[in-house]
Amino acid sequence: MSFLPFFASPTAIEMARAQFGFVIAFHIIFPAFSIGLASFLAVLEGAWLWTKQPVYLDAFKYWLKIFAMIFAIGVVSGLVMAYEIGANWGGYADKVGPVLGPLLAYETLTAFFLEAGFLGIMLFGLDRVGPKLHFAATCLVSIGTLISATWILSANSWMQTPAGTVMGANGQIVPVDWLAIIFSPSAPYRWVHMILASYLATAFMVGGVGAYHLLRDRKNQISRLFFSMALWMAAIVTPLQILAGDTQGQNTLAYQPAKIAGMEGDFTTGVQALHLFGIPDVAQGKLLYDVAIPHLGSFILTHDWNGVVKGLDAWPKDQWPVVSVEFFTFRIMVALGFAMFGLGLLSLWLRYKRRLYDTKWFHYLTMLMAPSGFIAIVMGWTTTETGRQPWTVYGLVTTAQSASPISLPVVMTSFAVIIVIYALVFGSGILYVLKMMAKLPEPGESMPDDAPLRSHGLVGQVALGDKAGPVAAE
Repeated sequence: MSFLPFFASPTAIEMARAQFGFVIAFHIIFPAFSIGLASFLAVLEGAWLWTKQPVYLDAFKYWLKIFAMIFAIGVVSGLVMAYEIGANWGGYADKVGPVLGPLLAYETLTAFFLEAGFLGIMLFGLDRVGPKLHFAATCLVSIGTLISATWILSANSWMQTPAGTVMGANGQIVPVDWLAIIFSPSAPYRWVHMILASYLATAFMVGGVGAYHLLRDRKNQISRLFFSMALWMAAIVTPLQILAGDTQGQNTLAYQPAKIAGMEGDFTTGVQALHLFGIPDVAQGKLLYDVAIPHLGSFILTHDWNGVVKGLDAWPKDQWPVVSVEFFTFRIMVALGFAMFGLGLLSLWLRYKRRLYDTKWFHYLTMLMAPSGFIAIVMGWTTTETGRQPWTVYGLVTTAQSASPISLPVVMTSFAVIIVIYALVFGSGILYVLKMMAKLPEPGESMPDDAPLRSHGLVGQVALGDKAGPVAAE
């Protein structure tokens, strides 16, 4: 069964990769949600200041409490990655430290300090500093999340398409051009794709919550407001995201063609079909049960009906990506993207018919699609990272060179501990967030309560701590 994923009979390195993948796949959801919610909150508060309509303020207060929980879970869930790098990936830390160390320090000095400095005002300061200064704090926190994403994506994009460095005599990668490192060839494309993904994922979650409440109370003005705003975002941004995905695909074809070959299931070089479905058989070098449209793969990738695209046969097998994983995760991501596009079109039609708030089947469909954006983000990240294999830094450092000399039982034990802790701690946090979302928004919504913090003398320290940022390299 050569088409089974790599973890069917794992080595210590593969289990370490699975562990790191599990942690990031869990973590990435929360920074992405924070990015989208922070911007959404800034829009809501700005609309309230502009129109003076209380419904915008009520919606702002409702989602602000949820944002506080999401932000906190994102901070804590990212801490484990530092442990994993030290324990499982010592070779990686040694070789890329001169590059990634400063990049992560820049994120802390710019984005994290900005967020930490104004998050307390955003959460608890509306009645203390006044509406305009509070709005400024909300905007600065939102900008901080975007700056954080920029640094993290710069770091990961450099790993995908390294530039501005040389290999030092001691085996470390040495920076020589920081602008080339920060703005590596894939960074702009991946930044746009990830930020739009964060906005879309947030929009579908907000829309799903709004749909849930409309099924309970169709006249609730607060639910109608954020339900409508979310679907405007879905209708407008989803086509832009599809276009952004296409441009990123062109960039990946230019710099990581083996990744593209694995994503598309192209085992042989030539004019490529678009493989809608199949089961990759790496041993035989072909797709089993292939369902394909001739020439369309070449047309999408090269914009030429007869364009020649490299297949996996252009590289030695030991340089192939994890085809059995990225082939399927890529298709799940694309399918969800087009499902989002379809929901956006349906919302426009129902809006035109003045039935947006009265169509129950559409509300159920929107609820079903609520997590779709976050699933797509995880699938896209998995595609990107498994498609980079066997490299940690593409073309420079292999995964084998990055690993610590650690045994399989040790990695499996730490993985089991992480799974248990995540299930207990973060499972409880997620259930609490869902409980908050299930509460019907009401006129006169309250701000987050800072009484517990004041009783312990913690006001002003609420945002302090380490923040890994959105490891949203997809």
